[in-house]
Amino acid sequence: MSAQDIKADGTIRISEIFGPTIQGEGALIGQPTVFVRTGGCDYRCLWCDTLHAVDSRYRDSWQPMSADEVFHEVEKLSGGKPLMVSLSGGNPAIQPLGALIDLGKSKSYRFALETQGSVAQDWFSKLDVLILSPKPPSSEMQTDWPKFDECLEAARGKPDIVMKIVVFDEEDYHYAREAAARYSHLPLYLQPGNHTPPPGDDPAGGRVDLSGINTRLRWLAEKVCADQWYEATVLPQLHVLIWGNQRGV
Repeated sequence: MSAQDIKADGTIRISEIFGPTIQGEGALIGQPTVFVRTGGCDYRCLWCDTLHAVDSRYRDSWQPMSADEVFHEVEKLSGGKPLMVSLSGGNPAIQPLGALIDLGKSKSYRFALETQGSVAQDWFSKLDVLILSPKPPSSEMQTDWPKFDECLEAARGKPDIVMKIVVFDEEDYHYAREAAARYSHLPLYLQPGNHTPPPGDDPAGGRVDLSGINTRLRWLAEKVCADQWYEATVLPQLHVLIWGNQRGV
């Protein structure tokens, strides 16, 4: 699904809304959060761990909702007490989320969005945190750096902006070094890759290769320190360590 597939009437395609739970990765790791996960993505990463929000075979489960309906669910889950709302996907940047952000911020909710940086929206400037997560070579996707730059420009310096990159191997690590040099002004978070179950398995079944993840985490931490790359922050996916690849946590 591309940005052109999204309806112009403001309807948001929702894969799931859940929480409160903790943010499992990146700059907001450990923070209580309600997640609004949209359906649809303009990428198809080889190791995608949220296929239920990406693959078109699941699109019948994506519910079209208005901004009011989405925020009603967020308020219900949070007990009406403002907290961070994480907008994720899929690629949430292809959805019309500006009205939802306006509605939530009028009631003191905060908003973070994670996107690969392939689609820029003017409402990026309304966010509290923008996480740009360009996809490394292991994803088998190609980064469009001019599009990435458009995302930075759309934010207009208003939200906190950070970069997060998944690393599986040496090639990904080299990509991350180059991206960090290109955007040296952005705080950078690195996380070890999380292999999904084999094709045909339930993508939300919860199984995870913890041994493999821990091995990559140790390798990544040791490599960053050996290279004296002191600007990088290395973190695990905390939610995966707790719940595996289980959906809705």
